[in-house]
Amino acid sequence: MTRFSFTIAATDGKARTGSIQMQRGDIRTPAFMPVGTAATVKAMKPESVRGTGADIILGNTYHLMLRPGAERVAKLGGLHQFMNWDRPILTDSGGYQVMSLSDLRKLTESGVEFRSHIDGSKHMLTPERSMEIQRLLGSDIVMAFDECPRADQPRDEIARSMELSMRWAKRSRIEFDRGGKHAQSAALFGIQQGALNEDLRKTSADKLIDIGFDGYAVGGLAVGEGQKAMFATLDFAPQQLPEDKPRYLMGVGKPDDLVGAVERGIDMFDCVLPTRSGRNGQAFTCNGPLNLRNARHAEDTGPLDERCSCPTCGTYSRAYLHHLQKSGEILGAMLVTEHNLSFYQQLMQAMRDAIEAGQFSHFASDFRRDYLKADD
Repeated sequence: MTRFSFTIAATDGKARTGSIQMQRGDIRTPAFMPVGTAATVKAMKPESVRGTGADIILGNTYHLMLRPGAERVAKLGGLHQFMNWDRPILTDSGGYQVMSLSDLRKLTESGVEFRSHIDGSKHMLTPERSMEIQRLLGSDIVMAFDECPRADQPRDEIARSMELSMRWAKRSRIEFDRGGKHAQSAALFGIQQGALNEDLRKTSADKLIDIGFDGYAVGGLAVGEGQKAMFATLDFAPQQLPEDKPRYLMGVGKPDDLVGAVERGIDMFDCVLPTRSGRNGQAFTCNGPLNLRNARHAEDTGPLDERCSCPTCGTYSRAYLHHLQKSGEILGAMLVTEHNLSFYQQLMQAMRDAIEAGQFSHFASDFRRDYLKADD
């Protein structure tokens, strides 16, 4: 069986469509990965997540190492068996979460010492330990351990951080390759850093290519720099990475972010937005996001999105979903989350179809015309 391979079926400008083949199944690209932080995509059953069209989900190394613990998950048969998801899982390295806890951490060449946000207990996360945790979880796509600085840091600080991440990438590669059976069935992705700087990102890309990875992520974006700066960076960053490997933009994003990033050559995405928004009464539609708490939906008998084929849109009215949100009913979070994840997967399929047909720029322009006119 194939450990990992990536096939590009069609291109249209910089946009590409194809698939990643792995032992637990194929991943159609461009792909959106729902985020299953703590071994669950919030408010969704795993079979319902698959029902939306998701080929792969993301698990979170930092959260799972703290609770229930990677060793416990391994003892219970690995993350797939633990959460009843039999398709590929990508796990992040824990680096981003540790960065966001800057008040609770101490960074050294060796790794990051930090205190748990749950109980204050002390932990050490190194490239080696990150690889071990992801191996214990049974991850299919493992991410190299990196540091993710904020984009507004001084250039010297961003350069120092990028160089450290590249040394950690090398250590991640060495430790991953020592993983025996797991290394023979899983893949390892490197993470390009360098914030908004073209030359630093080029240096980072060259170092990662020299180490050699199955896929390459564009890291260090979607950390507050704004869409304009992100797109300006994506105008050059993906092309610095190998053309024959998947390119993964971490932590992105809004539907219009996805379309703009696919236009610039990105193949994979993950983001908490569709699930977090679903729990907070925001629904994504072809005509832009809706705030279901707004009174104008209180007597609207129409679906969330007339073009959407999900069970929520086929069964429930905006008025009912508005009522559930205003009442704080759990079902409201479940139904809107299912719609949002379905909307994202339908958007990915529409992009794949448009690239295949050589119509991507036409699709992107129609999408933006409808989506960005939202007034809710």
